[in-house]
Amino acid sequence: MQGLATSGEENKIDVSNEKINMKEYFAYFSYGFGQCFSFGLVGTFILFFYTDILGISAVAASIIFLVARIWDAVIDPIVAGFMDTRRTKHGKFRGYMKFTPILIVVSTIFCFFSPDISVTGKVIYAGATYILWGTIYAFSDIPFWSLSTVISKNGQDRTKLLTVANLGVYGGIGMVGFLVPILIATFNKNYTPSVSYLITVGIIMVAAYILMFIGYKYTKERVVPEHNEKVTFKDVIESAKVNKYMFKILLVFFLNIFMNIVQGIILYFFTYNLNAPQLMSVFGIIGTLSAVGFLFIPLLTKYFKKRNILRTLLGMDIIIRLIFFLVGYESIVLVITFLAITQLLYSATGPIISAMLSETVEYSEVKTGKRTEAIVFGGQTFAGKLSVALAGAFTGLILTLIGYQANVEQTEFTLSGLFIVVSILPALGSLLRLLVLSKYDYTEVEFNECLRIIQERKSKEV
Repeated sequence: MQGLATSGEENKIDVSNEKINMKEYFAYFSYGFGQCFSFGLVGTFILFFYTDILGISAVAASIIFLVARIWDAVIDPIVAGFMDTRRTKHGKFRGYMKFTPILIVVSTIFCFFSPDISVTGKVIYAGATYILWGTIYAFSDIPFWSLSTVISKNGQDRTKLLTVANLGVYGGIGMVGFLVPILIATFNKNYTPSVSYLITVGIIMVAAYILMFIGYKYTKERVVPEHNEKVTFKDVIESAKVNKYMFKILLVFFLNIFMNIVQGIILYFFTYNLNAPQLMSVFGIIGTLSAVGFLFIPLLTKYFKKRNILRTLLGMDIIIRLIFFLVGYESIVLVITFLAITQLLYSATGPIISAMLSETVEYSEVKTGKRTEAIVFGGQTFAGKLSVALAGAFTGLILTLIGYQANVEQTEFTLSGLFIVVSILPALGSLLRLLVLSKYDYTEVEFNECLRIIQERKSKEV
């Protein structure tokens, strides 16, 4: 479908409550699924690639991650502000979703190329390609999430959209976790590990491009500003400043850092604690299947407030992880069982957090009179990348502190450290999230009141 034309006459046609068909839900899922092939590759495998394939130290990798996030702190708000102040001929966000997929493909492949140069040169190359990837990713991720707020203005429709989007995100990350070890093992029979990684990433990213193109092609923007109002950078900044609930949800989202650390450490845990690196594929399947539970989220949100559902999931996560830590990792079956349960609980928080964040768009619109979707989801993109990068940095530091040495038998101290991270560390993240949510009072009631106020204002302008 083509995006809405931007002529004044067509903007008078209210299609914001138009029924969303299954093809469009699938397309929105498809974009997130494909995009997160890239995110999964970088988030899960880049540190291992840097230390064990490229041959740079964990400390050097940590510095790269931190420098990249300093850059993102500058560039991501600029990208979001730019998107909020103008429209493309394909709509406010779909235009970016048309050209960025090919750039995502190329930048991701560059990240997993191992040049035959000095160690210093490799560090510089890794830093440059990683920063390039993060910058390009912002031009894809911000429009993808922001699109949910202009496909429909109905809260329940948005919950469904963000549920299928998160289904794609977690499914994409999980699928990569499943495929990469299998493909690497296959190609290692005939190629060096560095070449095997490059071929594997190339194959996966071609599939990612196809999926992302489907997402662009079959989605439609319906919610447009009244009278094509002009939004300036000053408006965007003011909108962000007054949106206190956005910052609280972004903090909750950022606390994914604890699970992102697990994503970075889990391969080491399977390899050295369990002597079964092939279990990484099983973990990938767990990640993919856990996303199926998302389908129950829209049903739950019909009867319970999203804030309360989220609190319940976090409390359950803490309890299960404490039990996991006490049981230990002697039984592989129990380890997989605990990982499956905790992954299911963690995954279920994704669509709820995204839906809660999307509802803050109307809060800032009531406060400022300007609609700035991109700055809200630009915050999510930055928080997500910051979370992944700091997780990577902390993972590198953790590996150093617990005495990890690449490609050798690990000490008991190192093995215990790996298990503590995998089993109990994310419980701290859940506890911190609960503390943030303890004072969160913007629920569906307040959101619907914001919708009423906005509609009332528009009716007075007619």
